[in-house]
Amino acid sequence: MSRALLLGREPAGVLGFQYVTQAPYEAVMIGSLTLGQLLTFQEEPVLEALAQGIPVYLYTPGLPEGGKSRALGASLASARRMLKNWGVIFTDGGRKRLITAEEAKILRQTGQRPGPGAMLTPLAREILEGSE
Repeated sequence: MSRALLLGREPAGVLGFQYVTQAPYEAVMIGSLTLGQLLTFQEEPVLEALAQGIPVYLYTPGLPEGGKSRALGASLASARRMLKNWGVIFTDGGRKRLITAEEAKILRQTGQRPGPGAMLTPLAREILEGSE
């Protein structure tokens, strides 16, 4: 089982990681964020992991909602887009997660395999089978 640095609450779903609070680890799992943390994201362990090519996962049920405020909802959506653009992998713990070529490269580099029931793009399948 891969070791993941856990930030926030532990996800309710089983995601295949052993959670740790310090190095060494092969991934980072953001289990939850508050409104303020999401809007002003500056979590140093996450930024360092992204800079080093370590996969970072965000458990989406642990994200705050905008409630009745449309402006706040728009700001939260923008913050989510920023994290995705940085390379954070969003997951809800579902078994049917789509693995892209970029994620397949990370999995292959770290010696990991996709979770059970994961769906692979054709290029991701080639990468994981060693054709690329």
